[in-house]
Amino acid sequence: MAGPVRQPIDLASFERYVDNNVPQIKTPLELKQFGFGQSNPTYQIIDATGAKYVMRKKPPGKLLSKTAHQVDREYRIIKALGQTDVPVPKAYCLCEDDSVIGTAFYIMEFLDGRMVTEPHFPGFSAQERMEMWRDAVRTLAKFHRVDFHKVGLADFGRHGGFYDRQLKTFGTLSKAQAAAEDVDTKIPVGDIPHFDEMVDFFKQKSTQPKDRATLIHGDYKIDNLVFHKTEPRVIGILDWEMATIGHPLSDFVNLTAPWAWVGRQTGSADSDRANEAFRSGVTPGLPSLEQAVKWYAEESGYDPSPELAWGTAFGGFRGAIIMQGIAARYARRQASGTTARQYAAQMGPYGEWTYGLVKRLKDSLEGKAKL
Repeated sequence: MAGPVRQPIDLASFERYVDNNVPQIKTPLELKQFGFGQSNPTYQIIDATGAKYVMRKKPPGKLLSKTAHQVDREYRIIKALGQTDVPVPKAYCLCEDDSVIGTAFYIMEFLDGRMVTEPHFPGFSAQERMEMWRDAVRTLAKFHRVDFHKVGLADFGRHGGFYDRQLKTFGTLSKAQAAAEDVDTKIPVGDIPHFDEMVDFFKQKSTQPKDRATLIHGDYKIDNLVFHKTEPRVIGILDWEMATIGHPLSDFVNLTAPWAWVGRQTGSADSDRANEAFRSGVTPGLPSLEQAVKWYAEESGYDPSPELAWGTAFGGFRGAIIMQGIAARYARRQASGTTARQYAAQMGPYGEWTYGLVKRLKDSLEGKAKL
């Protein structure tokens, strides 16, 4: 999955840093760049012995968000989780000196396993599909059970009010993203459809989930996991950019979003095929949402089912913000992923779909109130 370098770095300077700070890696180095990683450019390092490593760095140029792209936080949580049973790559070093390659970066282990980009696991047997989903759910529950005090991450985020903080952050971020102009056309990215109405709904305390605080990944999903080469188990969780202390519901709804997308038309043949695969009974071995909830509740001790509809709607809202962010980075030509343009085009349709979830939830809650 690694190919030509799209965003070059000063290789000689990078090699000098490695020689002085990471003796395990032998120079000279060859660099390739991964196609995934929509926000932080991600490179494969091949050292003089043929051994492989991974480097993640901030994007070049002036960034829209001060809270995004914090590779130091990624490094810190990966390093901390290395002392637990949560599968993560080994973290080697963090460099916050911009003079080395222009931005902060860190180096971690390269996990030689399987990356699955489609959550319905096409090409896998029914048994493998079931077991890989089961382990993805159990791995998330295992992560949520980590005591952030014991691993030195008590100050990794606030211990309450997660969704209120998310709303505040998203409001500021979305405004900046909407104003970003395309470098060629000078046309701004624009607002997410029904943004203010959705914010007003999510702010209502009477409908919000009960406050909880665990470590959360922030973008836990199948294509951010590395599976063993031959066994149906997770050997590593990647892309920790949005990790913090927050509500575990947010990670669970992110993982199970494909069930919420059933019936949604995206305009992408691949996405529509994946959405159809999650219709009940269509794909042999694919668990039901109810089964995923059961696995997670048994392993974590928290049953998300009573709060799942609200969490799924909020997850859609958050997804629209992410799409808008990719659109803003593409407009400024700072996007690192090869599929940025396609993601950017999804901002409007995604916002409309999310608003539909919010309306249905709102109508349902109003109906219960009348009864």
